Amino acid sequence: MKNLKLYSELCSKLQLQSNEEVVLFFAHDIERSRFFFASSANLIYTIHLSSFQNERTWGKASLPAEVNSIDLELNDYITAFEYHMEKEALIVGTCSGLLLQHSVDDNGTEVVGRVEGGVRCISPSPDGDLLAVTTGLGQALVMTNDWDLLYETTVEELREGVDVTEPTLSSTNESPISWRGDGKYFATLSEVCDSTSLLKRIKIWERDSGALHATSESKAFMGSVIEWMPSGAKIAAVYDRKAANECPSIVFFERNGLERISFGINEKIDATIEMLRWNCTSDLLAAIVRCEKHDSVKIWFFSNNHWYLKFEIRYLRQDGVRFMWDPAKPLQLICWTLGGHITIYNFIWNTAVMENSLALVIDDSEIHVTPLSVSLMPPPMYLFNLKFPSAVRDISLYSKNSKNRLAAFLSDGSLCVVGLPAPDAWEELEGKQFVIEASISESVFGSFVHLLWLDSHILLAVSHYGFNHYLSSTSSNEGELLGYYLQEIELVCSEDHVPGLLTCSGWHAKISYQNSLEGLIIGTASNPTKLCSAFIQFDGGKIFEYTTRMGALKHDDMSFSSSCPWMNVVSVGDNGLLKLLPFGLDDIGRLHVGGRILCNNCNSFSSYSNLADQVITHLILSTKQDLLYIVEISDILHGELDPKYENFIHTPNRRREENKNFINIWERGAKIVGVLHGDEAAVILQTTRGNLECIYPRKLVLASIINALVQGRFRDALLMVRRHRIDFNIIVDHCGWQAFLQSAAEFVRQVSNLNYITEFVCAIKNENITERLYKDLVSLPCSKDAKDAQARDSMGLGDNNKVSSVLLAIRKALEEKLPESPARELCILTTLARNDPPALEEALERIKVTREMELSGSNDPRRMSYPSAEEALKHLLWLSDSEAVFEAALGLYDLNLAAIVALNSQRDPKEFLPFLQELEQMPAVLMRYNIDLRLLRFRNALKHIVSAGDAHYEDCMNLMKKNPQLFPLGLQLITDPPKRKQILEAWGDHLNDEKCFEDAATTYLCCSSLEKALKSYRACGNWSGVFTVAGLLKMGKDEIMQLAHELCEELQALGKPGEAARIALEYCEDVNGGLNLLISAREWEEALRVAFMQRREDLISEVKNASLECASMLIDEYKEGLEKVGKYLTRYLAVRQRRLLLAAKIQSEERSMSDLDDDATSEASSNFSGMSAYTTGTRKSTASSIISSAASKARDTRRQRKRGKIRPGSADEEFALVEHLKGMCLTAGAKIELKSLLVSLVMLSEEETARKLQCAGENFQLSQMAAVKLAEDTMSTDIINEHAHTMERYIKKLTNEVKDSEAFNWRSKIFLSP
Repeated sequence: MKNLKLYSELCSKLQLQSNEEVVLFFAHDIERSRFFFASSANLIYTIHLSSFQNERTWGKASLPAEVNSIDLELNDYITAFEYHMEKEALIVGTCSGLLLQHSVDDNGTEVVGRVEGGVRCISPSPDGDLLAVTTGLGQALVMTNDWDLLYETTVEELREGVDVTEPTLSSTNESPISWRGDGKYFATLSEVCDSTSLLKRIKIWERDSGALHATSESKAFMGSVIEWMPSGAKIAAVYDRKAANECPSIVFFERNGLERISFGINEKIDATIEMLRWNCTSDLLAAIVRCEKHDSVKIWFFSNNHWYLKFEIRYLRQDGVRFMWDPAKPLQLICWTLGGHITIYNFIWNTAVMENSLALVIDDSEIHVTPLSVSLMPPPMYLFNLKFPSAVRDISLYSKNSKNRLAAFLSDGSLCVVGLPAPDAWEELEGKQFVIEASISESVFGSFVHLLWLDSHILLAVSHYGFNHYLSSTSSNEGELLGYYLQEIELVCSEDHVPGLLTCSGWHAKISYQNSLEGLIIGTASNPTKLCSAFIQFDGGKIFEYTTRMGALKHDDMSFSSSCPWMNVVSVGDNGLLKLLPFGLDDIGRLHVGGRILCNNCNSFSSYSNLADQVITHLILSTKQDLLYIVEISDILHGELDPKYENFIHTPNRRREENKNFINIWERGAKIVGVLHGDEAAVILQTTRGNLECIYPRKLVLASIINALVQGRFRDALLMVRRHRIDFNIIVDHCGWQAFLQSAAEFVRQVSNLNYITEFVCAIKNENITERLYKDLVSLPCSKDAKDAQARDSMGLGDNNKVSSVLLAIRKALEEKLPESPARELCILTTLARNDPPALEEALERIKVTREMELSGSNDPRRMSYPSAEEALKHLLWLSDSEAVFEAALGLYDLNLAAIVALNSQRDPKEFLPFLQELEQMPAVLMRYNIDLRLLRFRNALKHIVSAGDAHYEDCMNLMKKNPQLFPLGLQLITDPPKRKQILEAWGDHLNDEKCFEDAATTYLCCSSLEKALKSYRACGNWSGVFTVAGLLKMGKDEIMQLAHELCEELQALGKPGEAARIALEYCEDVNGGLNLLISAREWEEALRVAFMQRREDLISEVKNASLECASMLIDEYKEGLEKVGKYLTRYLAVRQRRLLLAAKIQSEERSMSDLDDDATSEASSNFSGMSAYTTGTRKSTASSIISSAASKARDTRRQRKRGKIRPGSADEEFALVEHLKGMCLTAGAKIELKSLLVSLVMLSEEETARKLQCAGENFQLSQMAAVKLAEDTMSTDIINEHAHTMERYIKKLTNEVKDSEAFNWRSKIFLSP
């Protein structure tokens, strides 16, 4: 579904030497971009393509040309003309048989041979190694570049009476030779040697030997037209069907001479085809068709087994038009006439799908119309078609405000306008054909290169008036209008528009405004935000805004950096404001957005709108790697393309496959032809074979669903979710489930389909899928802050369970918005069964009510609004676990209901009947107690057993001992003091067994069990509590003294010398022992206080010596620690540097292997990364793939156990060094001891020692903190700066930052350095 669009037409005139002279032949030098023309006066004209393209007068001046003469004998003239690339010379053949080699550069002509019968055709092989020449005697000579004859063969047997000594001009092009693209074969068309027949046949010859490879059947071929497709698939020729009273048809043959397919050219019987040419990519076939009143160049395209006539260019018959395709540019056509008028046509392929998803496919004089939003019909099928007076060249569609109008420019120069009905009436037009009349106009239109609607009654056209153009040659003002003009055409319809029908006639067109152009316009686009305004693009990419009757205004901010034949301007939203965004695709695959390049390998693009406000939200583009990208416009506006889309180039990497943001196009070369906007959210692709494929990208589908939800169209959103199999949770999570609670009633009212609601209820999960499943595909309309605010506003009860809250809201909405019915009741039961946790008891209560109504035989009309109890119960069992439903029925203490549940869940009666019968025989309280025990509802069980009386007190105690969490409830339920003491003592025993000694001691004290309280305090080392309880027990002095000695030893064993010292001093009266314990605990200030309190010099001296010894030891430790910090940091920097170097090497290796197979690349890179001790990757190989998961876990366990060790060369060495540096910091206890020691040294007049100690500690702490900071900074970067990442620099920086920080609050200001 694409149309051939003419986007530039350059023409000029070759100044011939005389009026009688005509141009006969053409040749092209690709390397030096030169055109050669041979005239009837044996002159050769040479023009350069650069001078032609720089010509901006479009025919107002003649082309500068070099003229060389070929000296021939009298009555001798040129009959064949080709450029030989290898020799860089022209090969000329004459009617007398001369073969000439003419060098254009030095104007030298050399006779290289002479053939008998004259030269009819010269055809070089595609590779340039051979040269084939056909003679007037029907011989084919195949020569090398050195003019050595390889072989000679007879290609055509002459009929009797033919005189070859006097060739005519009409016979100069007969007996052509057409080579296959690879040069292995060539084909000729020759007459059958039969005087009574004019039949011809195609012969295929082998290149190397000249042997006849195959021959076709004898047919009535027209002329000598034969052309082998460059790809080699088909040979094109022309059938003359006048005998069958039919127009000529183009027929295709295979290499073996068998006919393949054919098609008619849809012209009159007397039409003839004189020339066929394929373009270089073999997808377009052009022909010269000579009719009674005009000649035309027709271009066909093959797709889906149908030949479409895509373009027609008409010339006057006397012009004698000839053409050729550019050998390197498949969409450039070069035409020239006998009079020397040269025109270069540049085409592009445009999608036939318009912005409103209406496909308008041009085929000759018809337009096939297919609204893809109504029916996705593959070409060549269509819904209906429009028949025009002549071939359609260009079209433009207007579709705004429910008005649909189509303008078509025809090859005969007329303009047609069609009024189309509204889209909802198109289905009634299926299979119909509508004949369209040309508009009535007194103005003479030129050749429309671009056509665009400015408004529903104004067209903007770029019109070209040329020297020889058929469309303007018959005009009286041909001499006045010459060149390019920008014209406004006003349209008026004299017929009334009938709704639902087409307006095919009665249109009047008038040129209301025109302006000559000094530059070449290559693209136009309508302005979506402004009426009667459009954007025009000049050659070079400059964009101007054109406003009706006001001219053009340049927009530098919208201009492209190069010419972009494919152009579109869309309106986008940017923070609530409308903004215009121009997109352009140039001929080398660069997609431009304004002045910047978005993608360098794009082959097609389109845009998607949700149709709410016609604002484009997504850009869809396909790349030359056959990848489809869905790009959010916000990413383009905010410059977030590189991190998300990686320049739209996919490099095979299995780690990124899970998060890929593209779609693989399954068929190579497929392109985007259209997009279905709004809720359809589809992208239409067309493959190279021509078939259509419609895909629904998940990103667009989710965007359309969220858009419908934002607009409150819950039913539409739900239908899209079901159709595209999207997780139903998107309806709840798109703006936070708390916000959905407020819309639950509206959701139920709109959907109103209980089956759909039940399906939705069953899919609700306790997770946010927008943050997991669709996190890379959706951009939510609500920000996180808005969600939090909604959560605070909506959740006044503090329930944070998504499932239970949403289902509760749905349940309430069902009861309020929908009438009572069995289906509604089943849906409500579904909400209860799917609750989290399932509300099975509430569901059973509803079923129980229905069952009671059935048993009572009530005539309540409400019974008809509820399903039967059996149906409801089966529904509940289908949704829930049968065992859970049975236990819920037991929890209602309804044995009959439990029996019904068991029977409907297909359980064996032997399993449940004895149990239910046993329960039925028990008293009600004991029955409930046993049921609660079975269901593990111990709180209810305790309440029931307590209410059973004192006879069951032992059962009560056993229940609490087995379930200690019941002790508080037991104390609340039991008020008898003796029994309460027993409960408290049992609770204390439990706490004591659980090692909760403090709580156990408190519990024992509550029940006056002092001995057990004393043991509990002693077990937890609470010596103050021990002595307090000892006082309550009224122990004697000796017992307390003995207890104090025992506690002192126990505390020393537990590593608490400070507390042991207090007991020794306060209860044992052992001053020496207490002092020694204080010194061991490094409580220097307390030890010095006790020594001075006792006024004993020996104790003071002992404290002093111990403090000096400790200070000296700490100074040595800090110095040693300082050295270790430096050593570890040096080793870390070396390891880090090596890791970074190796990582850079691995990345360069992986980039070099990116063109390899994905599996091979992944395995190679993984194996390589596993070979180094300085990488954390695991080695992936064939052998390692069989290691069991148990072995891997064991290895991880050993690694965790050895994490404290630093193994040089290991993969974890870098992290182990950093962790070790962090672990060397001063602890809070060490800082307290250090501060206490400094104060004590000052009190003992050892200021110098204190100064040295503080200096050593400070240096160590600064170095350790600086080393950690340096390591953390280098871990977060890939570059290590030898000048910036130094220990001295970080210590200096840290010294200024932590002067008064809490980390150094242990220091004494008296010893700080100035």
